[in-house]
Amino acid sequence: MTARVDHGVVAGTFSLDGQTYDVDNNIWVVGDDNDCVVIDAPHDVDAILEVVAGRKVVAIVCTHAHDDHVRVAPALRERTGAPIFLHPEDRPLWELTHGKDEVWDADLADGSDIPVGGITLTVLHTPGHAPGAVCLHAPDLGCVFTGDTLFQGGPGATGRSYSDAGLIVDSIKAELFALPDETVVHTGHGDDTTIAAERERLA
Repeated sequence: MTARVDHGVVAGTFSLDGQTYDVDNNIWVVGDDNDCVVIDAPHDVDAILEVVAGRKVVAIVCTHAHDDHVRVAPALRERTGAPIFLHPEDRPLWELTHGKDEVWDADLADGSDIPVGGITLTVLHTPGHAPGAVCLHAPDLGCVFTGDTLFQGGPGATGRSYSDAGLIVDSIKAELFALPDETVVHTGHGDDTTIAAERERLA
């Protein structure tokens, strides 16, 4: 069986610093016909499970802890039995949504690997949009899942608490622009892009 990327979109809200916005989040599921990893847990468990399509979820990997990416992570864990992975530097953001009593199961670390469906997702710590923001590189699939670190058109937003505009650019240049030009960028919101296209924009 060959690993693949499955995709959906779900609508909801994002709240931080006393403001709430309507957002559409991408759902990304990576795996083969039997096992898969869910990247982020936006808005609606049933919408995510539609993309999972009956497979065993082996991990729920959060690219960062803004509420639109982790709000239903505990409920998805309850439905699937899969552990939640998060970078520990995003604890303050996680606790804004889930408090101190509801915790994730395992810490993400730069350079760590998550195997699924015969391939490996490699964790790249890319702080800036959030302190514990990560991207997930899947070299066997020629793609990287960037959460809200890199979009079509440039870096993710940094005008809110726990964000840093200079740091996100440094993260993108050091970690993401080291990837091959042809690498497809699967983002947390909106359309795909490529490393080459975004390198040219940030040059």
